[in-house]
Amino acid sequence: MNKSVVEFQKVSFTYENSETGVLDSLNLNVNDGEFVSIIGASGSGKSTLFRLITGLEKENEGRILINGQVHQNRLGTVGYMPQQDLLLPWRTIADNAALPLELKGMAKKEAHQKAAELLKGFGLGGYEQRFPSDLSGGMKQRVSFLRTVLSGSNVLLLDEPFSALDAITRLSMQEWLLEQWEKRKHTIMFITHDVNEALFLSDRIYIFADQPVHKLKEVQVPLRRPRTLSDLNKSEVLELKEHLINQLRMKVVQ
Repeated sequence: MNKSVVEFQKVSFTYENSETGVLDSLNLNVNDGEFVSIIGASGSGKSTLFRLITGLEKENEGRILINGQVHQNRLGTVGYMPQQDLLLPWRTIADNAALPLELKGMAKKEAHQKAAELLKGFGLGGYEQRFPSDLSGGMKQRVSFLRTVLSGSNVLLLDEPFSALDAITRLSMQEWLLEQWEKRKHTIMFITHDVNEALFLSDRIYIFADQPVHKLKEVQVPLRRPRTLSDLNKSEVLELKEHLINQLRMKVVQ
């Protein structure tokens, strides 16, 4: 039986001073080790979903369970990687990588040792004493993802982490992210506007369509693992891609 790590039980949420709700009695379940992507038009509620999971927003009704438990304060229970890398420009790469551990109270020397082990595995060996301004966009995102991993959570939320990268770097980062996920088997929830990206990375895709959202449309990606970018040219995947794009178009037209 699959273990649930993120569960929404009839969760409703409306922003203060807003007439339209974002979620209306939503049920949602993500299992341990899954890679789930979330797509939808801008303003459909994708980032709000993440804000609720992280505890940056509080549900009006219902319950949100992380690893089977309801937390009065969810801050710090999941790892979160936003669109911007948010690296501190005055700190070295080693200092930036170790930051989440230091914030948890770990001694600086120990935090640096633990971060250094991962930096090499993330292809960042030799850059420990460089600064963020010395790194390419893809390398900055690797450091940002490393910090998310060092949060210590088995659940990682990635909010359009590759949207600012050029096309070739983005493809490279997608392949790299899959390698990291397959090694570590964290549960990843991934927001994207890119249908190809969602299909390549995911086990399942949730679609934000109506608002308020009562039920998310869900599709299973018909690809086995391991997979390559060329698998996106398979006929069943191309048909699914067209279906997903049409779903998004309908929302924009409305």
